[in-house]
Amino acid sequence: MAQKTQDNAAGPVVTEPGRVRNVVLVGHSGSGKTTLVEALLAATGTIPRTGTVAEGTTVCDHDPAAVRQQRSVALACAPVTHQGVKINLLDTPGYADFVGELRAGLRAADFALFVVSAVDGVDEATTALWEECAAVGMPRAVAITRLDHPRADYEQTLQDCQDAFGENVMPIYQPMLGDDGTSVAGLIGLVTLRVLDYSEGYPPRSTEAEPEHLNPIQEDRNQLIEGIIAESEDETLMDRYLGGELISTDTLVPDLEKAVARGNFYPVLPVCAGTGVGLDALLDGLVNGAPSPLEHDLPVVTGVDGSPRPPLTCDPQGPLVAEVVKTTIDRHVGRVSLVRVFSGTLRPETAVHVSGHGLTERGHPDHDADERIAHIYSPLGVQLREVSACIAGDVCAITKSGSAETGDTISGKDQPLLMEPWSMPEPLLPIAVVAKSRSDEDALAKNLARLVAGDPTMRLERNPETHQLVLWCMGESHADVVLDRLRSGGVDLDTEPVKVSLRETFGTAAKGHGRHVKQSGGHGQYAVCDIEVEPLPRGAGFEFVDKVVGGAVPHNYIPSVEKGVRAQLERGIVAGYPVVDLRVTLVDGKAHSVDSSDAAFQTAGALALREAAEQGQITLLEPVDEVVVRVPEAYVGAVMSDLSGRRGRPMGTEGDGGHSFVRAEVPATELVRYAVELRALTSGAGTFTRTYARHEPMPVHLAEAIRKEHAAAK
Repeated sequence: MAQKTQDNAAGPVVTEPGRVRNVVLVGHSGSGKTTLVEALLAATGTIPRTGTVAEGTTVCDHDPAAVRQQRSVALACAPVTHQGVKINLLDTPGYADFVGELRAGLRAADFALFVVSAVDGVDEATTALWEECAAVGMPRAVAITRLDHPRADYEQTLQDCQDAFGENVMPIYQPMLGDDGTSVAGLIGLVTLRVLDYSEGYPPRSTEAEPEHLNPIQEDRNQLIEGIIAESEDETLMDRYLGGELISTDTLVPDLEKAVARGNFYPVLPVCAGTGVGLDALLDGLVNGAPSPLEHDLPVVTGVDGSPRPPLTCDPQGPLVAEVVKTTIDRHVGRVSLVRVFSGTLRPETAVHVSGHGLTERGHPDHDADERIAHIYSPLGVQLREVSACIAGDVCAITKSGSAETGDTISGKDQPLLMEPWSMPEPLLPIAVVAKSRSDEDALAKNLARLVAGDPTMRLERNPETHQLVLWCMGESHADVVLDRLRSGGVDLDTEPVKVSLRETFGTAAKGHGRHVKQSGGHGQYAVCDIEVEPLPRGAGFEFVDKVVGGAVPHNYIPSVEKGVRAQLERGIVAGYPVVDLRVTLVDGKAHSVDSSDAAFQTAGALALREAAEQGQITLLEPVDEVVVRVPEAYVGAVMSDLSGRRGRPMGTEGDGGHSFVRAEVPATELVRYAVELRALTSGAGTFTRTYARHEPMPVHLAEAIRKEHAAAK
């Protein structure tokens, strides 16, 4: 539950963008991100002590779904202050299903801290995320955590990081073992040559390194110094170093900090949340090495009509441009939006303009309106601490916004602007949901719409052919969270198997005779028509041809026959799916001068088509998608074998720097749960896209099973 606090517990306020650091913590589930954030909160005095998650004072959002899944499922912001600098720690879920929360954290941040467990090492998903950050030039560092675990192996984990993340990933501290020879009791600075001794608790005792400390770290120290010098702007530094000059710490540290902020150097820090080892070193590193918002390029902005605008700068006095990076619905507070301010200053009781990307698939076409921001808060997990302003470069929360949703731009009322959207993966796991009663239908639709508006990795569609309400999610855990939130909101619902939109068509030419003759209450109905049906090539659609001669079917009833045929095509013939790709020719018929009618000839047209179907070998068509699977090269064989088992037709592979793209055409009926099964097959490293290609005949045994199922349902 979100909790508001008054001015006596106001959140931290900064007045200069240079005194802000926005740091997103990323890493696989179980690496210790949330535990590390909580330890940093306690180390800076933001919370009284660690272990207070249950009291609602840390980054835990108390989502019942998160409690049930025993993992973080949502982005959380926790600001701390260190050396007069506000550090917004953005804690992201580590499980792949919640990539939308991760992308939101990346959008709000200027620096990424990769949290890697010394127990579990680096997984494929973390490596893929490192590459993604590299592609956009996001500065990064690595924190190796859980050093106090019995199975922790710092040296091996460091080697794994260097193998996975590439060049310039180097440690700047070396763990120092305690008297027992196994536990980590301190750190040795490879640049500063100072020892941080945590044996008596946190904060550590800092001393000069003794001679016995220097020999074990000499090789790592030499590599680090050479790496720093290679990134230095002083071109003479390398020659001086190679000439035997001892480069001073005062020279090395500023060069190191600049290289980290520019994204050219990636320091590795050993950290243990449980014992406090490395917390102060990490905080110092974030303050001095992570770039401020002034050093990070801002996203492109346009007018709300798409017209170009000059680039923005991170200036508190500039035009207001902020972005909603995440919106949630709290049962007690209502709509809560996490906002990153990129330019200008957001103030309470201010009229602003809210714009959405109405021209995009994920857009909100109705979000182009003025509204008033009543209050501004500094979020601390579930707590909302009211503040007087939020300047360019900072992160805040607003509540009860009338229209602001994830991805929307908040700008000045007198100068409305729109920020370019950030990329989000397509949800690829469909879940069919159905209300248990009519009274739940409206609540289901309303709550689903609100959840989808806040999460761009969900998509909602009502399939007009299968008549199912389908929620597209990133995976099973994502779907479970959504369903839990719906049920906790009072919606009684069920799920059912997802139906794929099939088609029916004629396999051979056929003839049909439709006769509708009925006498009832003194009013007759009379219509007779004869048709010929021919199959057409795939994708040709439907053609209706009139070849009646001699007025056997009066001219005014010919459209009625076509209307009846079209209605039967939509209803299907053998399995309830639309009939496609055929030509129907009306060749003969009969009418009555009194009893014939439009309705009668519609019925006769439908009956004629159904009779033709009895002799025309109806074929079921299933949609076939073109699938592109991106996997590490080691999984190519397994993926291709799996696709073949799904009746897929491989179309080739392409390599790209350690990864391969496997292309295949696969029936959509085989892809309903592919998002889940591919992740299991590739240890979370595989991703895929799918694009509709065409409909093709379904194997006879599968088609027959669907026919029988349809007949039984009737």
